[in-house]
Amino acid sequence: MSATPATQADAVMVDPKDLPAFCPNKAMPLWSSHPRVFLDLEATGEASCPYCGTRYALEGGVRSGARH
Repeated sequence: MSATPATQADAVMVDPKDLPAFCPNKAMPLWSSHPRVFLDLEATGEASCPYCGTRYALEGGVRSGARH
């Protein structure tokens, strides 16, 4: 998963090829770890981690024909 901090509203941008998205992501330091949770970005194009509040956004937004 290529997680890069976005300048747009401080969200971590996720490339569609890296789905499913999860938190903590590989770029986060070990000390800030929590149980891994998978995030549904396909429905709305964004999601927040329920543990740490990190925001994730799908690069390019919601894709047409996305699975629901």
